Amino acid sequence: MKIKNLIAAAYAPMHKDGSLNTAKIKDYSQFLINNKVSGIFMNGSTGDFTSLSTAERKEITLAWSQNKSEDLYLIDHVGHANLHEAKELATYAADKVDAIAVLAPYYFRLNAIDKLVQYCKEVAACAPHIPFYYYHIPVLTGANFNMNDFLKLAENEIPNLAGIKFTNNNLIDFQHSKKVSNGKFNILFGYDELFINSLPLGATGWVGSTYNHLAPLYYKIKDLFEKGKMAEAADLQTKAIRFVEILDSKGGFNGVGKGFMRVLGIDCGPSRFPHSTLTDNDYKIIKQELDAIGLADLFSK
Repeated sequence: MKIKNLIAAAYAPMHKDGSLNTAKIKDYSQFLINNKVSGIFMNGSTGDFTSLSTAERKEITLAWSQNKSEDLYLIDHVGHANLHEAKELATYAADKVDAIAVLAPYYFRLNAIDKLVQYCKEVAACAPHIPFYYYHIPVLTGANFNMNDFLKLAENEIPNLAGIKFTNNNLIDFQHSKKVSNGKFNILFGYDELFINSLPLGATGWVGSTYNHLAPLYYKIKDLFEKGKMAEAADLQTKAIRFVEILDSKGGFNGVGKGFMRVLGIDCGPSRFPHSTLTDNDYKIIKQELDAIGLADLFSK
């Protein structure tokens, strides 16, 4: 099954003291479903995975699985700089979620695509009965390999390889990857700021953090594109980009974006170091600035 439509990169809900608040996931899940989000990508970059312990990541996996819904597809990122830990997380997730994903080791960076295939093969084998996705985000991992080549090499090595979370602005590689083995693999586009650019290339599934906040806007872009109203679609994409730029300018998008969920009625709590956590008054000012550029009626509700 190929996952379609918007998949939100989920935040890790926390109490004010920075401990996990997984009780919030029930409301969070329903919020996303109400906004027609098709799935979530947990324990990823948006979810502060590098600041969480293995035990905490398992706690998040369990909480989402306990709130599982047919309306929300669950992908669990189990990647880790330590292959042993990644395999442990994959084994734990195997009977709890719909799919797993890994990014490449990001400290001692891989210097050959064969090593990436081997790493993915070992992790995928720990959850052999569910789909496996490679999480391609070279700006953070340094694993800037061609995904067209990766798929061709990995296809015969990883039986449960389902596709790629493609978080890169290389649209040529994205397009080639979609065509490998006659379009066999699900290439989920993961660069929110280029959502509109992915549409003429045939993207049908997207993973991103701003789908938490602006799901109605992105569905409207897609609808306008399909109706041939490109200028209107481009105007909305520009607003989505400004959303990211404005929040990023207030202390960094990861932390400020997580805190902004409070404005939308889902308090995901603070972010962990090094991300910033702002005050309620800060968010009132930010919301006014966003409303002024025409986003008032385009937020998730």
